[in-house]
Amino acid sequence: MAQKLPEGVELTELGDGLKVVTEAVPSFRSVTLGLWVRTGSRDETPAQAGVSHFLEHLLFKGTGRYSAIEISEYFDGLGAATNAATSKETTHLFSRFLDEHTEAALDLLAEMFLKPTFPDIDSERQVVIEEIAMYEDEPSDRVHDVLADAIFGEHPLGRRVLGTAEVIGSIPIPDISAYHEARYRGSNIVVSAAGSLEHDRIVELVQQHLQPGEGEVVAPDGDGAAHEPRLCFYPKETEQYHICFGAPGIPRDDDRRFALGVMDTIFGGSTSSRLFREVREKRGLAYSVGSYSEQYVDRGTVAMYVGTREDNVGEACEIIGRELESLRRDGATEAELERAKEGVKGRMVLALESTPARMARNARSALFGLPLLSIDELIERTDAVTLDDVHELANELYAPERMSAACIGADEDRFRAAVAPVSEALAA
Repeated sequence: MAQKLPEGVELTELGDGLKVVTEAVPSFRSVTLGLWVRTGSRDETPAQAGVSHFLEHLLFKGTGRYSAIEISEYFDGLGAATNAATSKETTHLFSRFLDEHTEAALDLLAEMFLKPTFPDIDSERQVVIEEIAMYEDEPSDRVHDVLADAIFGEHPLGRRVLGTAEVIGSIPIPDISAYHEARYRGSNIVVSAAGSLEHDRIVELVQQHLQPGEGEVVAPDGDGAAHEPRLCFYPKETEQYHICFGAPGIPRDDDRRFALGVMDTIFGGSTSSRLFREVREKRGLAYSVGSYSEQYVDRGTVAMYVGTREDNVGEACEIIGRELESLRRDGATEAELERAKEGVKGRMVLALESTPARMARNARSALFGLPLLSIDELIERTDAVTLDDVHELANELYAPERMSAACIGADEDRFRAAVAPVSEALAA
């Protein structure tokens, strides 16, 4: 039975498996158009670490018709804002422009996406290597990848999207081209657009300008076995200790994702959350503190972060451990539940009041075969979350024996001595 789509949304699958999903927003004069491929860092072997992200950069460097500067001038001439992004499971190229420029924008985006010629590759190697170096100098960002390594181990999800300077500096053009050809195929691609548009016209333009190769896409992926929780420490002379605790979560199609959103908001995902209140507001131990979750095709993570000075490491970890135990033992209050639900619904609706956000949401649903829920349905699912749902999920996902830890700081012993309130096993 075909899925009932939200009002204004239409979905067409073409003969090569490529999907086109659009959402008409009649009050707009702009269009946001994205070309998505179900390819990211989890699809790479260790010898390819970072190639998906490097390839994203190279899409802008030239095609058979246009040089890099001509691509920039072309989009500037349309008054368009154009960019790209790579994650662990997707890469996408997108642009936002006036509706009268839809065909012109799609024409060039399609050529960039499917027919890059890889000129000036050595200079772009250096750009990405500098990006990696810049990232190494940002421990508040880097620590989340250290946590992914602690949780997932040798699985590709444990590696960072940027990859390594060694791979980026040496991977030859034929290997990059082969990766592009193998992954950027019709069955692996979604074209998503939102704004002032007609669905049939977008489909017609895609058929005219976007002709990817056909065939099944097979990607290397690590085994699905669970990894033992670990403590990973990355030594670096920093003013603060950047600390994460986390555990395996739930996949992106798990219906408990609505309860997870509410639970995360209660625990650390808002300015009225337990972590923010106890760590920052009451004690002033940190400027940045909070929790988050991530969902992938077959698994996910739950995590929390605090950045604090050396003398505060022990107290901050003690509070995190205490609040985790309180949520597992006693659950949330009715007031917390209602406040969190309203917070989740508000952020959800506000986020979708832009064509880039709608384009991205529709693309991910089509890429991963997820039901595309209307805003009313999203609100209903959130309102249906109960105190028992939150309590049950907290006991499962935040169990001490499931917790891994990551830290970037000066003294590993100081951090190891502080983790017992969160997990006795990690302290052993």
